[in-house]
Amino acid sequence: MVLLNLLVKPIWLVLENNVQNQMGHAAFGTFAALFSFTFIFTSFTDLGIYHYFTKQMAAVPTFMATHLPVVLPFKTLISFLFPFVMLLAGWGIGYRAEQLYYLTLIGFIFTFTQFTQFLRGALQAHQFFNLDSIISVLERFFLIFIIIVLLYLGITLENYVYARLTSVLLAFGVLCLFFRKKFGSFPAKWDWQQLSFILKASLPFAIINLVNGINEKIDMVMLERLASSREAGIYAGAYRWVDAVMMYLWTVLPIFFAKFAAHQKQPLEQQKLLHFGQAIVSVPIIFVSVFVFFYGEKLFWQFSNSSPAELSLMRLNLRILFANVCVHGFFAIYANILTASNRELAVSKLVALSIVVNVTLNFIFIPVYGSLAAAVNTLFSAVLVSGGYLLYLRPKLNIPVPGKLILKLLLSAGALSGIFYGLLLICAIWWVNTILAGLAFLGILIVTRVIRLADLRANLLQREK
Repeated sequence: MVLLNLLVKPIWLVLENNVQNQMGHAAFGTFAALFSFTFIFTSFTDLGIYHYFTKQMAAVPTFMATHLPVVLPFKTLISFLFPFVMLLAGWGIGYRAEQLYYLTLIGFIFTFTQFTQFLRGALQAHQFFNLDSIISVLERFFLIFIIIVLLYLGITLENYVYARLTSVLLAFGVLCLFFRKKFGSFPAKWDWQQLSFILKASLPFAIINLVNGINEKIDMVMLERLASSREAGIYAGAYRWVDAVMMYLWTVLPIFFAKFAAHQKQPLEQQKLLHFGQAIVSVPIIFVSVFVFFYGEKLFWQFSNSSPAELSLMRLNLRILFANVCVHGFFAIYANILTASNRELAVSKLVALSIVVNVTLNFIFIPVYGSLAAAVNTLFSAVLVSGGYLLYLRPKLNIPVPGKLILKLLLSAGALSGIFYGLLLICAIWWVNTILAGLAFLGILIVTRVIRLADLRANLLQREK
């Protein structure tokens, strides 16, 4: 799955840059705001059921097969109501006519995307991992081919939304055919008592998904509403690289989530996993973040239709946003271990606090400073919530904060910045400097024992007993 994603993601990243370059910042900003607004409410298509199932399957592999027939009819109902809920919500915040039409279509995109993810859980539960790997990237493959054609013919906001919906429907159709072939007809029965139990247990995950959605996407919506669609588009151009790099976190963290959940009653094992996970998660993020600070302009080579002022604003947004990425690289794993250890509500409260701060600051500063205000406010909120994770670690889980390791990582990041700066003074070839800095960074990590071969062998090479 990871290898397939590594193939598809860079291709899509390049294509989406071309899409924005051809559509223009204003049109793409409109799409980004509508997409973000829908993303915020995706928990209503699922109510936390998928994440609850994922956690339970780590301990009880037969959990999905037992409960799927009860959940499937209910999920079908709420999934197909979702686009109309979004239509009403969009009207409530001032979207009109054409925007509401696109918002409804995007609602259906999310309906089928979330349903695909849910059915993939059944494939994973029955250990059809190869099939799941194919399905995980199938929608993106369809979309890539459609977008290539549209870029040649001329892409607009309207046909871009149609392309996104078409690719999702095609992938969902293929999954349904495979699902019926493997399992027969879709299982369905109504058991209100069993469903009530599942919904009650999944509610904390629904809350987490909602607050995380607001935390991650509210800036784009507020930019379009309080500033302009152009500002939202410029922010989206920078944020796309944030999403690309954060995919590393969302690929690695679920692995540690399952391991943390499996050792809920073993704090010493969780502590060992936390130390190892901190290094695995943080190190690549540190390197990329420092690279962006020195050479971020290299990422916008496709924006030939943007003015120098727009490119300059995108670069500045990118630097601020990657400071935010670096904060997540250091501290997202603490939210991961807290959530896996049944502290979902504690995590939600922290994220909710950061949302209140972020939204308040956005209302004050976005009308004046536009996208830069959104980027700075996001960084401030990330620092705030990360501090809360650290404060919760010992009281909630009886696990000490690995202060020594965090200090080593901070010093290593500082050393890497110094190396990049020194190389910049003596060599003008950016890719040579990046390779040399990477090699030097690896040496620093080995010398400081942030990376230890014994840990790699213990966690990556040994088979689970």
